[in-house]
Amino acid sequence: MKFEYDLHTSKETLYNITPQVQDALAKSGVTSGLAIIYCPHTTAGITINENADPDVVHDLILGLNNIVTDDPRFRHAEGNSTAHLKASLVNTHAAVVIEKGRLLLGRWQGIYFCEFDPPRSRHFIVKILADA
Repeated sequence: MKFEYDLHTSKETLYNITPQVQDALAKSGVTSGLAIIYCPHTTAGITINENADPDVVHDLILGLNNIVTDDPRFRHAEGNSTAHLKASLVNTHAAVVIEKGRLLLGRWQGIYFCEFDPPRSRHFIVKILADA
């Protein structure tokens, strides 16, 4: 089963989308299988990371901004090459195992939509696959 969710981003940050993925799982009725979370954008991504301390999100963005800096040699006319690079580093998808009707996330883990080129109207897809 496929579920789509809209997200309006206002700044470069990680948006916790764990509740939407849990919503998709609940609507699916699947108790054992796999949840695939997919971002169909080239300047955004999906990651799983700590959701207990908001400073982790700050530090991840800070670290990515230190790794990927603007370069006058970039040729992309839209001027958002750094966002494309960050999205490639983070990736466009994540998968989470489902057991007993729950996402098997670690104690401190959450699922994040990573916005690198705000503000935007975005969407992401959650595909719930049941075990055969």
